Amino acid sequence: VHRLITYIFVYEDLISLTCGAVIIWYFAGSFEKNVGTAKHCFLNIAFAVLSALLYLLLEPVASRVSEVEDAKGFMPVAFATLGVSTTRSRMKRTLVLGVRVPVVLVPWFLLCISWFIPCSSLLSNLCGLLAGEAYGLGYCFCLDFPEAVASKLDRLFPFCLLKRIPGLKYIPGSLAERRAFESS
Repeated sequence: VHRLITYIFVYEDLISLTCGAVIIWYFAGSFEKNVGTAKHCFLNIAFAVLSALLYLLLEPVASRVSEVEDAKGFMPVAFATLGVSTTRSRMKRTLVLGVRVPVVLVPWFLLCISWFIPCSSLLSNLCGLLAGEAYGLGYCFCLDFPEAVASKLDRLFPFCLLKRIPGLKYIPGSLAERRAFESS
């Protein structure tokens, strides 16, 4: 059961670690700004578990068609946060390599590119993207919790310690606190 979460910490080479870090830095940062640090941490764990369960469900079927790479690294969770961000985005179109495309197609385009990243599992990235899209469209509403709960989590361990670490940017859980934080 522990492997439902620990697979996100496994990397086989420096290239996949670097690609995962770039994706996390670029896409997960904006997601954290929208939901707060405590909820972001909770959703990272939830997306890791949902992606792993979906992978375990689809792996027997996909392995009949072609060879399937093992699920490794944080990229499925990064694809989940990207899926949430694009489904909930108010933007309709964006530029990708100089071409205007619908925002909802961006994660699918990046999924195709991730196919060429060494030691990256296309199936696990797809599962992460599907989990994020499902959450973004409201099918996983059980994962949402009120801002009052997020504010209470901000005062509990380990989040109260994260606020005190110099150089670390902690995003509060409630919308009012986030707006006050951004204006300061």
